[in-house]
This record gives sequence, structure tokens and C-alpha cells, in this order.
Amino acid sequence: MKPQAILSLIGLLSTLACVQAATLEVDKGRSRIQVDAKATGHNFTGTLKDFTASVSGDPASLQPSGFMLDWKFNDLDTDDAKRDKEMLKWLGGGNPKGSFKFTKSWTAKDGTQQAMGTLTINGVSKNVSFPYTAKKDGDWVTVDGKVAMDYQNFSLPIIRAMAVMTVDPKLVVRFHVVGKVK
Repeated sequence: MKPQAILSLIGLLSTLACVQAATLEVDKGRSRIQVDAKATGHNFTGTLKDFTASVSGDPASLQPSGFMLDWKFNDLDTDDAKRDKEMLKWLGGGNPKGSFKFTKSWTAKDGTQQAMGTLTINGVSKNVSFPYTAKKDGDWVTVDGKVAMDYQNFSLPIIRAMAVMTVDPKLVVRFHVVGKVK
């Protein structure tokens, strides 16, 4: 390799080493993580009242480099205390937790941004992928997306009550994460 090519390569690597991802300080008051469910005769939505999120990425391109989300199912509120209590029993009781860890992103052929990560529920981890959008307004970034999932894939049984009511195992998780670039 010629000395000029080596110097160019060293310069490029030095530049890349200096590029660091910015972190997003998530504003929980402006963010929402919700689960939409369909049951016999009605639909309902559960909203996470508390969670821990760690987000990082390139502030110019808005490409993610990391996203970790942890929550307790005790913080998932469906506006029905009895249903929430039954949900915790269905998850095995105690203090059941869930998590998501980002692994990669890409641009699909149709131009949409896609992300993939590992979702862990009930001690079972599965890869999930989904479309998302990221928008920046000054120092504020908003990330929106939704992922469809089947709770049976996490070793959870079909929810049945009174022999006639069933909760469809196909759920939709929607997220709207807002934060300030740091």
C-alpha cells in the first residue's frame, strides 16, 4: 500500500473514532408507550406509567446506535384495576418485568426506516422488527413506531374468562418517545 493511501486510511479511521453518538434524555411526561389489545366484545389500551429508557444515535442523521427499554408490568395501566391484577397473575405474579434492546436499523426498499431488537417478556426473548420515524426540532427528537406481536410467542397462554371472553393474542405496541439531545 502506498504511503499516501495509508495516511488517508489513518485519517479516515481517526475521524470515525472521534464521531460519537449523542444521547437522548427521554422526557417521560411527553413520551408514551402503549399496548393495544382486542378482546371479545371490546378493545382496550394499556399505558406504561413508568419505564427506564436509554437512547443514543447520530444527532445529524437520526440513525439510532442504541435503545434500551426496561419496565415493570405493575406500571402497565389499562384503566381497569381488576384487569390489571389479573394480568399480573397471568404473567406469573410477583413483579414481572420486560425489556427491549435495539440491535440494528436499516432503510427498507420502500424508504421506510426499520429497526430490530430483542424483546423479553416472561423470561422469553424474541427478535422483533418494526418501522419507525425520527424527527428533530431544535434539540428535541421524537421517535414514533409500532410493532405487532403475539403474546403466545412468549410462552403465555391464551387469556380466557367466563368461557366466552378471550383476549386476542395479537397485540400492537405503540411508542412515542420524546427527548432532548445531550
